[in-house]
Amino acid sequence: MAAVDEIVFHQILGWHHFYDRSTPAVGLLSDGLLHTAELLGLVAGFALHADLRRRRALDRRHALAGLLLGLGAFQLFDGTVDHKLLRVHQIRYGVDVTGYDVAWNAAGLALLAAGAVLAVRARRHHR
Repeated sequence: MAAVDEIVFHQILGWHHFYDRSTPAVGLLSDGLLHTAELLGLVAGFALHADLRRRRALDRRHALAGLLLGLGAFQLFDGTVDHKLLRVHQIRYGVDVTGYDVAWNAAGLALLAAGAVLAVRARRHHR
């Protein structure tokens, strides 16, 4: 989800940087650091996923549930902690952000709920 946020909202739309409470140069640097961290996370995740597949230990139901749980957790963390508590950035500037906040956090909750439902189903199927 960090990659989607970085690519769509930071780069394509240019709505914000990861850290907007300083100069544009610092904002760009913070985007680069976020992109680096998210890329390292993706590479590590793919390596772990490949290892599970190699060992024939991958349960696709649990993997999909975990993916959705992770996406939703990141979205909610970003929407509540980064946007509201720490105020490192907002989704957009110069507009009323209420609708954006509601949509952002609702999407995170929907992903989290879907992941939780799939996790319960995967656990029941595994038994």
